[in-house]
Amino acid sequence: MSLPRVLIVMFLACLAGQATAQQAGGTLAKIKRTGTIMLGVRDGSIPFSYLDDQQQYQGYSVDLCTKIVEAVQKHLGMAVRVVMNPVTSANRIPLMANGTIDLECGSTTNNAERQKQVAFAPTMFVIGSRLLSKKSANINSLADMKGKTLVATAGTTTLKQMTMLNAERKLGMTIVVGKDHPESFLMMETGRAAAEANDDILLASQVAGARNPADFVIGKEALSVEPYGIMMRRGDPAFKAVVDAALVQVYQSAEFEQIYRKWFQSPIPPKSINLNFPMSAQLKAVIAKPTDSPDPAAYSASPAAAR
Repeated sequence: MSLPRVLIVMFLACLAGQATAQQAGGTLAKIKRTGTIMLGVRDGSIPFSYLDDQQQYQGYSVDLCTKIVEAVQKHLGMAVRVVMNPVTSANRIPLMANGTIDLECGSTTNNAERQKQVAFAPTMFVIGSRLLSKKSANINSLADMKGKTLVATAGTTTLKQMTMLNAERKLGMTIVVGKDHPESFLMMETGRAAAEANDDILLASQVAGARNPADFVIGKEALSVEPYGIMMRRGDPAFKAVVDAALVQVYQSAEFEQIYRKWFQSPIPPKSINLNFPMSAQLKAVIAKPTDSPDPAAYSASPAAAR
């Protein structure tokens, strides 16, 4: 094939690719075309997104995503099929970027680095990262972990943060990685790690669901303050507008407090545990004035208020 013909073929292929992209028209067009919305959900991020004893996905984030699905259906004027696609901390962003999932309904920190890859809905929760250990270990702060083994979950901001702090403070910790939050807790519980680093609400749920909750203690030292948000693809303002409006409407209604109490201040399945986790000052502020900011300074109230 001559060079001009090669160039013509390449040009036509490029036009075809552009036409396909335009036909795709973003997430709303994809959902309308397929009649399906794909939700990324977690197996063990209690109480945000997890499998219950009936093998059904549920949780605080799942409830909020359900409200978004209702808004999408209203916007499109059609019913859509909801497919729950399990994701992990490690693969949630790649699966969002490649189009496998349309919304990620889990416990994902919104930060500036991630906003280069994905977009976030208005913040739905604010956490402080802390240490969880057995009371018998006498670990009161990160300094007490010098020379010991720490576990954190793969793909989390906590793992990255602990790696940085380990180097900065010359702690000499051995950091091991759990594939998910339940495995990280198990590694600490069985003595393979002296402490687990994670978000305070996730640690609270682990303690509440443990066989002997009184054996464990969550450290008072807050190592970071971070916002959680529902993820979606970047560069899709039409879909983000529908998602954001749906959540803001929920936040401004009495229904939000009902959803919060359901998951954080009431017995939840499968073990009917109650996390007894009152709404923090940071969350109250962000619900009153919704934001998708990744800047920790936007959530400046003391993390201890979450207690």
